[in-house]
Amino acid sequence: MKASRLMIAGTVVCAALGLGLAAEQQQRPEKTVYRETVVPQTASRDGYADVVDRVAPAVVTIRSAKRVRAAQQFPFMDDPMLRQFFGNGGGGMTPRGRRGNGNGDGMQMERALGSGVIVSGDGYIITNHHVIDGASEIKVDLKGGRTMDAKLIGSDAPSDLALLKINASNLPVLPLGNSDRVRVGDIALAVGNPLGIGETVTMGIISAKGRATGLSDGSFEDFLQTDAAINQGNSGGALINTHGELIGINSQILSPSGGNIGIGFAIPSNMAKSVMDQLRNGGKVRRGKLGVTIQDITPDLATSMNLPSTNGVLVNSVEPASPASKAGMKSGDVIVAVNNSPIDDSNMLRNRVAQAGPNADLSLKVFRNGHEETLQAHTAELNLDETAKAGGDQGPGGKGARGQLGVTVEPLNAETASQLGIKGATKGVVVTDVDPSGPAAEAGIQQNDVILEVNHTPVANGAEIRSALQKSGERPALLLVSRDGRNVFIAVRPSAASQQ
Repeated sequence: MKASRLMIAGTVVCAALGLGLAAEQQQRPEKTVYRETVVPQTASRDGYADVVDRVAPAVVTIRSAKRVRAAQQFPFMDDPMLRQFFGNGGGGMTPRGRRGNGNGDGMQMERALGSGVIVSGDGYIITNHHVIDGASEIKVDLKGGRTMDAKLIGSDAPSDLALLKINASNLPVLPLGNSDRVRVGDIALAVGNPLGIGETVTMGIISAKGRATGLSDGSFEDFLQTDAAINQGNSGGALINTHGELIGINSQILSPSGGNIGIGFAIPSNMAKSVMDQLRNGGKVRRGKLGVTIQDITPDLATSMNLPSTNGVLVNSVEPASPASKAGMKSGDVIVAVNNSPIDDSNMLRNRVAQAGPNADLSLKVFRNGHEETLQAHTAELNLDETAKAGGDQGPGGKGARGQLGVTVEPLNAETASQLGIKGATKGVVVTDVDPSGPAAEAGIQQNDVILEVNHTPVANGAEIRSALQKSGERPALLLVSRDGRNVFIAVRPSAASQQ
C-alpha cells in the first residue's frame, strides 16, 4: 500500500504541474524552441555489452561422456505381477532417462556438461577437472555452431583444473588478468552455459577472497567468492573483470538446493595459469613440500602463547629430514611470513608452499619464544600418492588425502584436548574430516573424534596409523576413540592401499 501511495502521489504532482504549465502557456505567446540533445563524450552504451562482445567467443561449452555400469534401481519391475499394475513404462530407458548401449553388458553412457575458456589461439582450453573426470569422449562447442573433438593434455584433481586441446587455429582468446589485484567489491561477470540453456552472462561483485570450501578434496583452494549467478554447467567457465580479462575459472557453488543462491566460487586466474603452464609443458603439476603439520591460531592460543595476533600458523610437528627440519623449524613455532609476504592462516601457507614448487628457496619468518627468527628452507617435492598412503597428515598444510581409513587427521595438542574434554591423553590424532563414503564413516567415526590407539598401539600421526594398520591383516582394525570425554572401541575395515 505504501508503494501504491507513492505512485499515486507522484501522479498527482505531475498532473498539477501539467495544469500550471497549461495555464502559463495560455497567458504567453506561443513560441517554438528547438533544443539539441548533447551526449557527453564519455558516455557509452549502457552496461557491459561491449566487454561481453569481446570475451563471449572465447568461452565454450564442454560435453564429456564416460561409460559406467547402470544401477538397477527397480529390480522388482522384473516381476510380471508388478508390471501389470505399473506397466512397462520407461520404454527401455535406464535411470535418469539414459538409454543403455544395447550390448547387454549393463553399461551406459554418463554425460556431463560444463564450460571452458580458450587461452591460446592454437586451441588450448582450460576447464574444471570435474567436468572431464574419467571421460572417454570430450567435445567442444564453439561459437558459431562448430563442434570439435578435444584431447586431454592433463588434469589436476587437487586444484580442480584440466587443460584440453582442439585442432584449430586463429581462435578468439580470453586474456588472463592478475587475480592478486582483484579487490572485494570489484564488479565481476560470469560467462558460461548454465543448465545447458546456452551461453549466458551474469553480473555480481567479488564478495570475498582466499576462500577454502572443502567441497573438493580441500587440498589447494584459494577461491574468489562472487554473487554473480553460477549454476550447474557454469563449471569451467569464465569469471571476468570489466576490462574483459579472465580473473577466475568458475568451479563451485554453495547451495542447499543445487541452484544459485548468490554464493559461488572461482579458481583465481594466477593459480589457473600456474597449473595450466605445468600441464602444457609436462602433463602434471609439481608442488613444493615443507614437511610440517600445522593449525590455525585461535584467540586463546594467541593469548596463551603471548602472540600479537591470530595471524600465522602454529607448527604442530616437523617431519624428520624434511626441508622444515633441515631449516631448524621446531614444534611450537608460528610461521608468520613466507618470502616477506604475511601468512594469515593454514590455507594460505599450504598454497604458498605448493605454488613455490620443488627446489625453491623460501625465507620463513617464525615467532619463537617471544621473538622473531628467520629460517631458510629449500623445498622438496610433494608426492600426493605417498601422502595418501601415509595416512593423510604430511601435506604442506598438514591435511593430505584421507588415507586407508577415509579420514584426515591432525596431531592432538593440549589446547585441543582441553576443548574436546579429553583428560590425561598426551598422544593421539584429531579427526578433522571424514569421507562420507569411506570405511571410517561406515563404522561411525565422526569429526572431532580423537583416535588414541590403533590395534592397541598408541598413535600420534598418520605414519603411525599406517604402521599400526598393517597389523590388522584380514581382520578389521580396532580403534580406541575418545568422544565427548569418553573412550570407546570401534572396529574399522580399512581400504586396500591400492584403492587410495
